[in-house]
Amino acid sequence: MSLVDRRIGLLFAGFLLLLSFAFVRALYLGTIKGDNLARAANVQQTATEIVPPRRGAILDRRGVELAVSEPASDVSVTPYLVKNPRAAAAELAPLLDRPAADLTTAMARRDTGFVYLQRELPAGRAEKIRRLGIEGIALVPSERRQYPRQWLAAQVLGLVGIDGKGLSGIELSRNRQLTGTAGLRRSVRDALGEQLEVRDVERARPGKDLTLTLDAQIQDRVEAVLHDVGAKFSPRGASAVVLDPRTNEVLAMANWPQVDANAPEGAPEAAQRNLATNFTYEPGSTFKAFTVAGALQDRTVEPEDQFTLAPTIQVADRVIGESHVRGTVTLTTKEILAQSSNVGAVTIGSKMGARRFDAWTRRFGFGRPTGVDLPGEERGLSLPVEKYSGSTMGNLPIGQGQLVTQMQMSTAYAALANGGVLRPASIVKAVAGTPVPPPKGRRVLSEKTARDVRGMLAGVFAPGGTAAEVTVPGYSLAGKTGTANKFDTKLGEYSTARYVASFVGFAPVEDPRLLISVMVDEPKGQISGAKVAAPAFGKIAAFALPYEKISPR
Repeated sequence: MSLVDRRIGLLFAGFLLLLSFAFVRALYLGTIKGDNLARAANVQQTATEIVPPRRGAILDRRGVELAVSEPASDVSVTPYLVKNPRAAAAELAPLLDRPAADLTTAMARRDTGFVYLQRELPAGRAEKIRRLGIEGIALVPSERRQYPRQWLAAQVLGLVGIDGKGLSGIELSRNRQLTGTAGLRRSVRDALGEQLEVRDVERARPGKDLTLTLDAQIQDRVEAVLHDVGAKFSPRGASAVVLDPRTNEVLAMANWPQVDANAPEGAPEAAQRNLATNFTYEPGSTFKAFTVAGALQDRTVEPEDQFTLAPTIQVADRVIGESHVRGTVTLTTKEILAQSSNVGAVTIGSKMGARRFDAWTRRFGFGRPTGVDLPGEERGLSLPVEKYSGSTMGNLPIGQGQLVTQMQMSTAYAALANGGVLRPASIVKAVAGTPVPPPKGRRVLSEKTARDVRGMLAGVFAPGGTAAEVTVPGYSLAGKTGTANKFDTKLGEYSTARYVASFVGFAPVEDPRLLISVMVDEPKGQISGAKVAAPAFGKIAAFALPYEKISPR
């Protein structure tokens, strides 16, 4: 056999050997290792991601958008996959609004395999990042909560956290309905990473839209009035509630200082609190309406009963006087309320007795949350009658020595306005288009007693009344001013410099359609409800009455 033939034989034998090895290798991979390799290929070429559901929108009663969700993405990086961190950072910096140096540092880390670069990046910019195709950069679908009216009702609407869960306000109390159910999406890529198929394994179910009882126009006007109060009196805070006393639907609930709902981190924590439900104060003279109402219902007094009132009255070790110097006078029950006589209110309270007074306090809902659909509502503080001291009945009938919320005062006054029925206020009108049943009420006063008290409260705006300077041409008004010293816990006594000024009223007197309460915490310069809160009531009423098409009389 020639040399050439031997070489050809060796080559052929080598070829057969390699072919046999390849056959055995293929058989091994296709049988013994087949399942493992198939799973590995599936993991590398198939990705499953969670698809967040669209969070439900929040609308006002006329369909104005107050809170909406927009598509976004969370941008993250796997540092060890980024080949050139400096170059990648330079491309990403303008899209993420972050310094390139910070991004370079994040992408150069080797102590972790995952770093968030940006959460809730708007969809447009996220798509630009996707097109860059930077290895190691991942985008996961998310949502970005936006508040189109920015400042409007920010404390009422609340906040949504980075995880998409409500943290406060309506966003928290109705989080379950707003959230929806997440879905699953599976995508298949080829060996080069090109997307071949995207399929929804489980479709995301969006959250339900909420329609509130709020009216954006009234809310906007109320917030403007509170802004003026803040500018003029520089208080610690202020709030106002507007509701329809026939149904107790909340038409506006405003707070000052205002908060930008799209940038809440720029406001102090105290400003983010809803003062209408999450702040307690001593009501002062606004509470006298309930002292008189209870006494009238019990027939302890009548509207025209006359009382000879000395300049002061002593209850145990305490001497109570008026807010102004006067001599001995004779006033009727209705004049006591209209002129806000402390001596008169204490006299009526004493005729009632401690136990009946306590019963009426609780009958009007004080000492417990009203049940409005907002989180963290305070319950206030009503002292149990067993803990009354000798001088307690010198404090409580004039609204000192107890703590209330503005929502409690609003709903209690609504019972006076609507004919004697106490019911919780409502703020959610419909869920996904389905009306929410109005809350049930319970009768606390007879219609006659409620009508008598309404007439007395109209006297507050008459000559000699504490709010005589406030008028809304064409409309009859009723209400009550309040000026209460704040208790200084450090000194253990009432402050002579810190006050809460308030006013609660309704209109028209004959058929109340709007109830407005205003509370101003620690105003500067002026301190009385008549000078600070009552004018704000007048400005809100002057807008809301014609806006609601309530005819003047």
